[in-house]
Amino acid sequence: MKANCTALSIVLGLVSALTVSAQENPEVAPRAIPVNAGPNDVARFLAGMSVPENSPLAPLTRDPAWQAHAAFFEEQFSKLHLRQLEKLHAWQQTSFPESLNPFPVVFYMFSGPDFLYVDQFFPRAAVYVLCGKEALGPPPDPLRIANLPGALGNLENAMKSSLNTTYFITKDMKVDLHEQNLNGVLPILYAYMARADKSITNVAFGSLNSSGVFEEAAPGKKGGSTPGVRIRYSDNQSGNAQTLYYFTTDVSDGGIKATPGFLKFCQRLGTGASFLKSSSYLMFESGFASIRNFVLDHSNMIVQDDSGIPLAYFDPNKWTVHFFGAYLGPIELFKQHYQPRLRELFEQTNPPPLDFGFGYRWNYKEANLIVATRK
Repeated sequence: MKANCTALSIVLGLVSALTVSAQENPEVAPRAIPVNAGPNDVARFLAGMSVPENSPLAPLTRDPAWQAHAAFFEEQFSKLHLRQLEKLHAWQQTSFPESLNPFPVVFYMFSGPDFLYVDQFFPRAAVYVLCGKEALGPPPDPLRIANLPGALGNLENAMKSSLNTTYFITKDMKVDLHEQNLNGVLPILYAYMARADKSITNVAFGSLNSSGVFEEAAPGKKGGSTPGVRIRYSDNQSGNAQTLYYFTTDVSDGGIKATPGFLKFCQRLGTGASFLKSSSYLMFESGFASIRNFVLDHSNMIVQDDSGIPLAYFDPNKWTVHFFGAYLGPIELFKQHYQPRLRELFEQTNPPPLDFGFGYRWNYKEANLIVATRK
């Protein structure tokens, strides 16, 4: 019995000493069993924004690498607001107030991780569906990053073109997103959501089966043929609950035939709005008829630049089309997709100018924007 008492007093003495040590020097406080940070804390951390003091990520925000990252994003997003977003919002209020209405769903084909612009143009949608060929990557876990400066620098590089122009450069993103740490589109989606003043409430990984049903599964586990993620979040200003889906999929005619689940999933969501930007003029090609027809059939409103659906597909008996900005034709890389009729309409209607960049024409003086509304 005496031995047990002695052992107990030693243990209590150790606990007491550790407690005092932790109080005197919280930096060296012994960590309890590692706790996974919630997705909202991870999103804020990646976006260079503060996390709650009790978050497992709070100690990492004292790392000079994270502080430099936070300063970099603070500067980049401040510039973005002044150069683009404030002007976009002013234009929206006067020229396109209907985009501020609630929508049941907004489809953004060929989006990659561009949550930023679909959220700005359609802030009150219940559901957003984004897709691209870029992989999701594993759930980002800053507590497991071996090289924090390298990983955060990689995220900055992957987002730089989108912050400075209005689109992601796919080949640059491929290099950046396949670095060992923070790879895939998920870290970018997280960072943009946090910076858009959203709070992530739930993240579910899974895939679509051939019938278009989203089946939850552990990240990276082989399920259906179309991997994806469902992110539920709330808008901090309005308190509205919203949902974002992102799927890695090929939406060419051949891709849809091989893996029909994605289009079936979209069909289940009914009719809403569509957003198309910097989409490589793919819907000008004969091999993308299925997705082009889907967008035309399931949208009451389409917002795009000239790289979206060619003007010839908008039946004047069904659609009213409004133009903004200037049409100079495609950039050199896509010059074969010049639309003479679109040039004529821009000249005849003399559309109001834009003071923010859009699509490949990120210089606002050269940008065009097309809003098609179903009659």
